[in-house]
Amino acid sequence: MSIDETTQRGTGLSRKGLDSGTVGLLGAVVIGVSCVAPAYTLTAALGPTVAEVGVNLPAIFLVGFIPMLLVALGYRELNSAMPDSGTSFTWATRAFGPWVGWMGGWGLIAATVIVLSNLAAVAVDFFYLMLSQILDDPSIAALTLDLPVNIATTLVFIALACYVSYRGMEATKTVQYVLVTFQLVVLAWFAIAAFVHVANGTAFDATSISAEWFNPFAVGSFSAFAAGVSLSIFIYWGWDVTLTMNEETTNPKKTPGRAGALTVVVIVVIYLTVAIATLSFAGVGDGELGAGNPDNQESIFATLAGPVMGPFAILMSMAVLSSSAASLQSTFVSPARTLLAMGHYKALPKGFGRISPAHKSPSYATVAAAVAAAGFYVFTRLVSENALWDTITALGLMICFYYGITALACVWYFRAQAFSSARNVLFRFLAPLLGGVILLVMFVKTAVDSMDPAYGSGSELFGVGMVFILGIGVILLGAVLMLVWSRINPAFFRQEVLVQGTAAREE
Repeated sequence: MSIDETTQRGTGLSRKGLDSGTVGLLGAVVIGVSCVAPAYTLTAALGPTVAEVGVNLPAIFLVGFIPMLLVALGYRELNSAMPDSGTSFTWATRAFGPWVGWMGGWGLIAATVIVLSNLAAVAVDFFYLMLSQILDDPSIAALTLDLPVNIATTLVFIALACYVSYRGMEATKTVQYVLVTFQLVVLAWFAIAAFVHVANGTAFDATSISAEWFNPFAVGSFSAFAAGVSLSIFIYWGWDVTLTMNEETTNPKKTPGRAGALTVVVIVVIYLTVAIATLSFAGVGDGELGAGNPDNQESIFATLAGPVMGPFAILMSMAVLSSSAASLQSTFVSPARTLLAMGHYKALPKGFGRISPAHKSPSYATVAAAVAAAGFYVFTRLVSENALWDTITALGLMICFYYGITALACVWYFRAQAFSSARNVLFRFLAPLLGGVILLVMFVKTAVDSMDPAYGSGSELFGVGMVFILGIGVILLGAVLMLVWSRINPAFFRQEVLVQGTAAREE
């Protein structure tokens, strides 16, 4: 379908040729949970968050959940009015114009391409760890430290994930049902086993569950609170993949929004359950198995899986592997469909707008995302491993940036209807406004904090922390690319394709 064949008269919005009606509510939620990657995220985030807030870990998870839910409600409203695979890019363009819209799309693409490389690297680490456990040969786990082997295996993982994504949503759903089910079963096993140890008196540092755990005002300082919230925002990231599939879902105006909100709720339940089980079993001390022990913070499950699950501990390694591999594959959905929309609406070269005739998937955009992720990983690993991890740390900036823009786009787009009903006041004004403001405040706070070299690996340039330089640098790179493309093909920026507008006032 050409751009002139619009689905909404006078707006420029049009379909891209994706395989419509292939994803239902359950499939969308499964893919959303997969993209968040609870097993991988928890093993990496539990320790650092405990280090900041101690037993108030559940409170911080709940606080981080609030802006995510508020933003998800805003996404739902935008999707109901404009179901389009470009999501942040398209909606911000319609609300604020092409320049802000382009940068919103860039924020999503940059964040997801960077995290693709990280997910592949984590999958490789746990792949060799799993092989070493199965074959009882510790030397196999060390293969991930061999740079040529690591890079080659990471590229294979990226290529496999790209292949599944290229084959469309049916292939993606099939893979995700298996991988997500497995990791959720193992996480439930871990939590139940931990509670059983506590009940039997065999836990490492049995700690009674207290209402104080859920009190965010009990956190020792505001800086610790802000650090904890920043971490918790990152661990919820990825639910918006349910919206980028909107042109491929059943009932595009309702299913994606419902799936996004439901995904956030499912994730917070998983996080709270595992967090409470971990705190109850291990406590927050710095003992051998304590969640507060710095040696345990890089991968809390690697430390606790054996004591909690006994001979079945290998299942946790397999769960983290399946979680990172599943997320690697499902994360391709977002950048590929955003690039597709940007190519379709002439905000990028038209090649990005190509659809595979056989699979009805964004063929060129999917491969481009894979090449970008692979290139980024190879470059950063060859230059400095610190550069790779500092860029991952800088993801928080990009996440808050494009989520915040999209949430405020909801407020501005629906401004004519905002006070026409109690429902609109809540869902089209208050919820996205609060969510957007919270995230943009966190963007500024994180940017200021990351100027300190101690924020991240300790690397710096002229006394400025590398996390700040990389995070802001990636955003500024997008601005430069936008200006270059606006000179090459100005049609999108002249609103000859997508038109800025506002929702009509309700009758």
